[in-house]
Amino acid sequence: SADQTPIVWDHGQGVWVWDVDGNPYIDFTSGVLVSNLGHNHPGLVGAIQKQAPRMMNCYSFPTPERVSAAYRLMQKLPENLNQVFMLSTGADATEAALRIARRYSGKQEILAFYGGFHGRTYGAMGVAGSMNTRRNFGVAVPGGIMAPYAYCYRCFYGKTYPDCGMFCLKALDRVVESSSSGDMGAVIVEPYQGTAGFVFPPEGWLKGLETWARERNLLLIVDEVQASFGRSGKMFAIEWEDVHPQLLCLGKGMGSGIPASAVCGESNVLKCMKPGELSSTWGGNPLASAAVGAVLDAMEKENLPENSRIMGEYLKARFMEMKTRYSFIGDVRGKGLVIGIEFVDPMDRYTPSQEVTRKVVMGCAQHGVLLGKLGLY
Repeated sequence: SADQTPIVWDHGQGVWVWDVDGNPYIDFTSGVLVSNLGHNHPGLVGAIQKQAPRMMNCYSFPTPERVSAAYRLMQKLPENLNQVFMLSTGADATEAALRIARRYSGKQEILAFYGGFHGRTYGAMGVAGSMNTRRNFGVAVPGGIMAPYAYCYRCFYGKTYPDCGMFCLKALDRVVESSSSGDMGAVIVEPYQGTAGFVFPPEGWLKGLETWARERNLLLIVDEVQASFGRSGKMFAIEWEDVHPQLLCLGKGMGSGIPASAVCGESNVLKCMKPGELSSTWGGNPLASAAVGAVLDAMEKENLPENSRIMGEYLKARFMEMKTRYSFIGDVRGKGLVIGIEFVDPMDRYTPSQEVTRKVVMGCAQHGVLLGKLGLY
């Protein structure tokens, strides 16, 4: 990545990584929001070492590891999500969800949001809310219709929360009326937009979107590839507002370093797919399934979602205090251990500053702290 710190990683342990020259760094990137257990968690390493000599690939045949991982995952999910299909990458999961939604609804249009990111594959590009994802790749898969996300610091409509009364939710009907051909079957949304700069909607927005979708008979797909497995301070971010989507996409922290993802859904929705239509060469392989089991073990034994919430509250409070002292910090937002700091021109708190952001990220790296640079600006 052009914005990545020029460091060659050698090994990691817990929150620490070391470069090839032996320099230590605290990894605030969590391995691009993947290593939810920390680097090389002993329970995860042990599970992989135990499984690898036995079997690493079985295509779509059932194994004890796959069955156990899927069953244990369902025990953590909202009751309506009673079926799990395991895959390998986050984009695999979102692509599968889009296919299921179109098959089940019989409709082709999907409402998505500006700033949204659902993977870099071609189908996922069709619901990408940033042209940076689509640029120079030709025409994306048609059917994606974009609406403004609840980015309150930079409101698309120029409103101010809470006086706006969540105008962006009320305006969704206008977006659909002006952009849809009447062939809309689903909505896909992230509980917070990571790639857009850790944009968190106000409390109640996601629940309001669920209500809006159900009233219009639209499937709700929640993309928690980044937000799940304790990242936001809950096992799943939908728990914060008791949201019950018909389809839920998981990934990243699901394997905490091993490629593992899943699309979870209501059985009456998933049954629209015929056997084999979602098959994947590596999805749910024994090694990945063993890793998922180890991740769930650690989540339970170490109470990691709650630890994420507590540590996140402490960090966010410290960053909010820094915001009062430094004029180049425009906004601080987040939940759990996912926090975004928006850097701006010191003379204007609403003018984004690439220069300040780059200096902070590179300066922190020089002092042994790795940060991620994301956002639309």
